Amino acid sequence: MRLPLIAAGILCATTAVAETPVLTVYTYDSFISDWGPGPQIKTAFEAICGCDLRFVAAGDGAALLARLRLEGARSPADVVLGLDTNLIAAAAETGLFAPHGIAPPALDLPVEWTDATFLPYDWGHFAFVYDKTRLPEPPDSFEALIAAEDLKIVIQDPRSSTPGLGLLMWVKAAHGDRAPQIWTGLAPRILTVTKGWSESYGMFLDGEADMVLSYTTSPAYHLIAEDDDSKAAAPFAEGHYLQVEVAGRVASSDQPELAQDFLRFMLSDAFQSVIATTNWMYPAVTPAAGLPEGFQTLFRPETSLLLSAEKAAAVRDTALAEWRDALSR
Repeated sequence: MRLPLIAAGILCATTAVAETPVLTVYTYDSFISDWGPGPQIKTAFEAICGCDLRFVAAGDGAALLARLRLEGARSPADVVLGLDTNLIAAAAETGLFAPHGIAPPALDLPVEWTDATFLPYDWGHFAFVYDKTRLPEPPDSFEALIAAEDLKIVIQDPRSSTPGLGLLMWVKAAHGDRAPQIWTGLAPRILTVTKGWSESYGMFLDGEADMVLSYTTSPAYHLIAEDDDSKAAAPFAEGHYLQVEVAGRVASSDQPELAQDFLRFMLSDAFQSVIATTNWMYPAVTPAAGLPEGFQTLFRPETSLLLSAEKAAAVRDTALAEWRDALSR
């Protein structure tokens, strides 16, 4: 008589496991690294959701949309976290995202936010980061970067990386019709183009390049986590391009309410308080405790550049062709 009892116990245990809902969130690699926000966010959300939060790394930010397009309505993703303003028009056109249906709290963004499908979770400005001990006088504009004949930079591929795409938009927003000439001038300065941010930043830290495309907030990591003030972001006379990172709910999700709960949680203090010292960006909602000491030392661009989502989508192919043409010569 023991076998039926054992079988019943196994059945009950299996049923209990099956009843635990699973929320699958696609995001970029660095978000779920050991030092990224993913582990803390997983712990905090699972403590209140009664669910299993599963992050799935899908490369860098721009690769997220490509993967979702490929999978279509069959995608196991419930939420995609890591797109930005340069991608949301193209993402909305796929029809794969559902309206978030959330009235967000007051957002601390440099721009007004009214999008009905995507919600922001952090923001920052793109910049070229350098080491003050190796480059005491960094270039202060794209023209100065072009003129620095002995200088080498690493950037990310705009087809797979949101910073890489952001650089295309930065050049386009700052120089307009002169963008092809700027890229022609920059091409000899580019040591390599990496698929994602982590690889290129690692090359910079290893001393393989003089500057790396990153963010004005990146030096905060070195200052706060490493007590190292040798890294800085070079202010550019043209201004700096703004990135707002967003998340959206996948329309085909089999956990729509849980996905919506996650988006609400994303704007809560429990999520936002983690961002500054794990994702090293400005949170979309300033936490109750404020920003960590060290963020006050970062420079804020006097000129903030940003193309609308529609404009970014309209110029993307042209900007990509200009970049590809210049680097192929």
